[in-house]
Amino acid sequence: MKTMLSVKVIPMLAAAALFPLAILAQSSGEQKTLMGVVSDAMCDQAHMMKDKPAAECLRYCVNQGTKYALVAGKNVYRLEGHETELDKYAAQKVTVKGTLKGETLTVESVLPAK
Repeated sequence: MKTMLSVKVIPMLAAAALFPLAILAQSSGEQKTLMGVVSDAMCDQAHMMKDKPAAECLRYCVNQGTKYALVAGKNVYRLEGHETELDKYAAQKVTVKGTLKGETLTVESVLPAK
């Protein structure tokens, strides 16, 4: 009886101990430095207002509730935070440092690309 109990209890204890670690690993992101063009999550690379400059289209979309985005090659990352700096560099090439989780980059700094 003791052997059977320990066979069932040990795996359950191991799972209980490892579960919080798995959640922690998923919730923390990876530090990244990415270079690309500041855009918005709706337009990505092709701005919809063809008769307006890209920066004006981007600002309009953001004012309508769309998030800023970084177009880095074929990848598009949703940007969180530092909206004032992102607006300053609308439609310009920048270097963004932050924490990447999935396709969302939580911005720590934005600088013009060199």
